[in-house]
Amino acid sequence: MLNADENVGKDASEPGSVVLLRHGQTAWSVSGQYTGRTNIPLTKQGMIQARQAGVRLRQSFPHGFEKDCVYVSPLKRALQTAQQAGFDQPLPMPEIMEWDYGHAEGQIRQDLSKELGRDWDVWSDGPAAVMNLPKADRDEVLPGGDHVQVHVTSGESLQEVAERVDKAIAAIAPQVLDGKDVILIAHAHVLRILAVRWLGLDPIDARLLRMYTAHFGVLGFYKGDRVLKQWNC
Repeated sequence: MLNADENVGKDASEPGSVVLLRHGQTAWSVSGQYTGRTNIPLTKQGMIQARQAGVRLRQSFPHGFEKDCVYVSPLKRALQTAQQAGFDQPLPMPEIMEWDYGHAEGQIRQDLSKELGRDWDVWSDGPAAVMNLPKADRDEVLPGGDHVQVHVTSGESLQEVAERVDKAIAAIAPQVLDGKDVILIAHAHVLRILAVRWLGLDPIDARLLRMYTAHFGVLGFYKGDRVLKQWNC
């Protein structure tokens, strides 16, 4: 765990923090399939992970979060994580839905690279590079027997995702500057991109931040600068 400041608390006059919580385990986070807009549920282990994350959050933020400071991606895996972590009525925020992977949705990187005949990387190539590998909408059966509908779109570029998260940052900034702690419950790639955009970095730098299922990071301020305070807590 990266912990740049062991005391997460703050003086009343200080700005608040932005907490980024990734959803718990899903069948596709185990298999390595790109999971963008497919409405996949948590596994049983993912439910346990989400409850454990709730315990850690209450330890780090004993004062809790005001109701209007709890935001969630509208996708099922994020909503389930929010509920299991103890947030009963989170506010939906479409801007923090996961990256739309287009024709890479539900696929594995190695398989896409094999079909393309070269190494494919979501960060540098993006979904546009696999549009010539046509994938159809389909029904998939998960290991537990659940069915999920996979919808294939043209996808989003990394820059388009960055523009989305910039809007999310702008929306929550007044609350944070007012001293409130804000929590965003969402997905690995979009939260990593949001973290580097908070820091004023290029969105591709998000590839340098790994984020584990049902773990959280904390963004905030230090001497007027936007900083990364904690990661993978």
